[in-house]
Amino acid sequence: MKHRLRALAEYAASFIHVALIGSFIKWIFYGSLVGIVTGSASALFLASLDLVTEKRLNHPWLLFLLPLGGALMAYVYLKIGKNSGRGNNLILEQQHNGKEKIPFRMAPLVLAGTLVTHLFGGSAGREGTAVQMGGSFAEWIGRIFRVDEADRKILLMCGISSGFGSVFGTPLAGTVFGLEVVAIGMVRYQALIPCFIASLVAHLVTKAWGIQHIHYEMGIVPELSTGVILKVVLASILFGLASILFSELTHGMKKLYTRLFASPVLRAFVGGLVIIALVAVFRTRDYLGLGIPLLQQAFEEPVAHFAFLWKTVFTALTLGAGYLGGEVTPLFVIGATLGNSLADLLGLSAPFLAALGLIAVFSGATNTPLACFIMGVELFGSEGILYMFMACIVSYLFSGHSGIYTSQRIGLSKSRGHAVPEGATLASIRMKKKE
Repeated sequence: MKHRLRALAEYAASFIHVALIGSFIKWIFYGSLVGIVTGSASALFLASLDLVTEKRLNHPWLLFLLPLGGALMAYVYLKIGKNSGRGNNLILEQQHNGKEKIPFRMAPLVLAGTLVTHLFGGSAGREGTAVQMGGSFAEWIGRIFRVDEADRKILLMCGISSGFGSVFGTPLAGTVFGLEVVAIGMVRYQALIPCFIASLVAHLVTKAWGIQHIHYEMGIVPELSTGVILKVVLASILFGLASILFSELTHGMKKLYTRLFASPVLRAFVGGLVIIALVAVFRTRDYLGLGIPLLQQAFEEPVAHFAFLWKTVFTALTLGAGYLGGEVTPLFVIGATLGNSLADLLGLSAPFLAALGLIAVFSGATNTPLACFIMGVELFGSEGILYMFMACIVSYLFSGHSGIYTSQRIGLSKSRGHAVPEGATLASIRMKKKE
């Protein structure tokens, strides 16, 4: 009897071992495939983005075509976009028993739309484009190989990770972002290896195409002390509040534009006119496009004290009118410029606080503190690791149940004192607050 039980146990162990190896090989294949396709698309996107940004800077008159460019893309989406217009939220919804298909057309449409936004001067980012392309390609690969629903969800997470990791040159942050962004407070570790493979391969492929990513120096990190900790916590609370301002203002502008203009074409046209008017009022173009020059300035010299606020306004008005792009790079600019502005007040180094602000505002707006912390390590090194962790988790906590992705599900409430219904999303929480 003992021999039979031992033989059965050995057989079961062997079967489990074979199953694990089979699953590992499967996800090496799927993850690599998603990474190769998404990494190549990201390389094309980033190279094209540099080109159109250079064109805009060399030809300032292009700004006056922003209303027409926005109206044209809105018309294209209206006619052939179908559900592509829901962007990142469509991808997140499919993780929560969503039954819609993510159309392959999402990838070329969001690529073209984002390039139009940046060519004519809209204030937007780039992560949304990369994530949507990754999700679209992942869905396409899943259909080709006829994967089941469980594997489809993991594939979509791979698409998110590969898009994020490749567009910012942060494969580890991309891995965790794909796991963490789906549901606040919950991480699906079953997808850890697939997301890592997809993000790493996408990053390597993007680099192989000759794409170089910008990195910043955090400067001298202060010694750990009670005084410095308290200052970092205070700054991080402000970073969290800044993320709320950005998220709520962006959502509010979308609702306002929709209420005022039923036609998305007219909405984009008027939105472009508003951006042109703002440029005339402020007499500066610093807040257009990605805002990379302003971001670099925040690490090198003082910036205007309210630069973070004006970048928030420009981006909220651009995205609210329906222009395509993303929110993350503007969030980097907002966080870094706010950190720079707080430096003198708190008696800390401007590059140090700019680095913390870059990742912390992003953490609060996306509810992904671990991914943002890891991104900080990938961008700035490990010397300020304790401060970066503090900044991300404090901002995450003080951002409450707000964020830029309205379809993000709340797996676990951030506070036991703030109960949320099972299956609630950020959108449902916002609606409940207004009732």
